[in-house]
Order: sequence, then C-alpha cells, then structure tokens
Amino acid sequence: QVQLVESGGGLAQAGDSLRLSCEASGRTFSSYAMGWFRQAPGKEREFVSGISQPSGSRTSYVDSVKGRFTIFRDNVKNTVYLQMNSRKPEDTAVYYCAAARAVGGEVITRQRLYSYWGQGTQVTVSS
Repeated sequence: QVQLVESGGGLAQAGDSLRLSCEASGRTFSSYAMGWFRQAPGKEREFVSGISQPSGSRTSYVDSVKGRFTIFRDNVKNTVYLQMNSRKPEDTAVYYCAAARAVGGEVITRQRLYSYWGQGTQVTVSS
C-alpha cells in the first residue's frame, strides 16, 4: 500500500513558477513509476507528466507543457516533483500525483495503470 500526499499548490499569476511535491509512504518508492495528472473544471482528468522507475531516467510530457514543466524524483526523500515554469491560465486545475508498479523502466501514461492516487492540490493561474 502506498499513500501519496501532494503539496505546493496555490494561486499565482501567469508567468510565475511553482513546484509541486508528492511524498510517498513506504520503503519501495523507487519501484514505482510516478505520474502527474490534472483535472480542470468541466474537463476530464488528463496526463501531464510521467517518470520512470527506479532512477527517473525517462520522462514524458503532454504537448501543452513541454518546455515549461519538469518532472523529477528523489528516491531518498520518497518524493516526486513537478516544476512548473511559465505557467498559463489554462494550467489551472487540480493536480494529482499517482504511482504505478512498473518494471523495465518505462514511463506510464495511461491512468488506468496507476494504482495509487493522492488527494490532489489546486493550482490556479490568473492572467
């Protein structure tokens, strides 16, 4: 069982930077592929970024955030981060982190393959 707790959300202006954190419980964090998803009002939850296990050597991003967001992990701290730069109003959403058992060091982009989810953190970007 893995418990995930996100933090770092809040209100900011367009162009600002923000870092989201997701801390996982347990001693097997490095065995999980991690992902960030978001859900804007009235829209379905979508994949934002993913990172492979164990070292995070592979990453993936949705096109709308490429070049602006960076995902990385710290296996000592059991934490995955999402650095959000040059934020836009359309980045406003509830952001969720998720964990998926994985082998082979792949990045997982499909929601249904993630077994554990955090409670979400609200990110609001004003224009």
